Amino acid sequence: MGDATPDQLIEGLARICERVGLSPPTGLTRLTGGATMESWRFSCGEDDFVLRRAPSLAFMEDRPFGHDVEAAVIEAARAAGVTAPQVVAVLEPQDGIGSGFVMRALPGTPNPKEILLFDEADALLKQAARDLARIHSLGRGDVPDAVPVMDYRQAIADLRAQFEEAGGDRPIIALGLKWMADNCPDECEPVLNHGDYRMGNLLAQPGRLTGVLDWELAHFGDRHEDLAFGCMAVWRFARYDRPALGLGSLEDYFAAYEAEAGVSVDRDRFRYWLIHRTVWWALGCLRMAKFWRDGSDRMLERVVISRRTSEQELDLLMLLEEDAPEEERPRTVALPEPPEQVGEATDGELAIAIYDWLGTVKDRFTGHDKFQYAVARNALGMISRYNAAAIPAFENAPLARRIIEGEASLQDQGLLGELREAILATIMQDVPKYPALAVARKMWTGEK
Repeated sequence: MGDATPDQLIEGLARICERVGLSPPTGLTRLTGGATMESWRFSCGEDDFVLRRAPSLAFMEDRPFGHDVEAAVIEAARAAGVTAPQVVAVLEPQDGIGSGFVMRALPGTPNPKEILLFDEADALLKQAARDLARIHSLGRGDVPDAVPVMDYRQAIADLRAQFEEAGGDRPIIALGLKWMADNCPDECEPVLNHGDYRMGNLLAQPGRLTGVLDWELAHFGDRHEDLAFGCMAVWRFARYDRPALGLGSLEDYFAAYEAEAGVSVDRDRFRYWLIHRTVWWALGCLRMAKFWRDGSDRMLERVVISRRTSEQELDLLMLLEEDAPEEERPRTVALPEPPEQVGEATDGELAIAIYDWLGTVKDRFTGHDKFQYAVARNALGMISRYNAAAIPAFENAPLARRIIEGEASLQDQGLLGELREAILATIMQDVPKYPALAVARKMWTGEK
């Protein structure tokens, strides 16, 4: 619930609605999802609205800008023809419900599982490319001065600091950081980036894009960063085979974008930002545990997302391994054998028992509680599969340090195989249903 109860939210929303001339709010319901912010849907008469707010004021302390700036960026995007929601009010301190804003609800679903099953995926891909090009048409004078401009090298340094803060002991992330430092492109004329343009932040109906959401990471930078982010494997969900947003081919996506933007997509810059943002999200996942530990956001989802770091490490190694020597890439690796259990129940078996029991009471949960129920079962699944002995052991922190310093790399004989074995064993415990895992297993182990 963050730092406000539903009753307190209703009271605060009543003050906001009165201030902007809306009828009193009713039917407040917590929406599912949201990796950082909360979303609540409510009605004023016959019209529906969404409250977007931070889980706590402390959570906003290290953000690049506040919700007032985010709201202004959204309104600028709407004026440029982007299918963005209309913001009707920005929360004020006297409202008593924290930091956020209220916007009109849009039709459609943000659920990637539903969207990626729609017919006319090609039409939706073209509309997504169109809206992204329109976002990139906005200039510095169109949005508040608080929207930052990315310094590429500083961005790498910030990620390096984040890596060290998180322990500095993930060799695959170290590989990504070193590759980024060695391959950082020259800065180009900056355009407004949405910063989080992907499935999960797009609303859609069959064949029609109905909304672009979650603008909290907006900044000025390279257009290829936005193009690449939505094409990361993690944001394709079950459609790993469709590299562009899970909707289609990169060729079709680039062609639609180029037609609207009037510029050509640089494939090398696209690859750089694909790797950069994969490292960024890997460290973002790790950081979720920090938010939970320091109390700024105690949502169950935070600690579970932190264990999804292995997804990004898998994706990152698959992106980087094309730079390994030709003789290293064809070598296969073995999967760990599950241990035989005897005697009293293990911790993992206790977790499985609770997981199974929760499956019998699923129908008792509704709304956001149903989402949290699913997250809780995911957490129990991670606990049930955990077996430290199954993960190949090597000194992660020293290896990561040698990689960062350029003393070890994928050019070293056997290192690619060691990292493949380690990440396969880790992700099979953390997220065994991750779509990219099946692809990696086939490539790296020779499975059919």
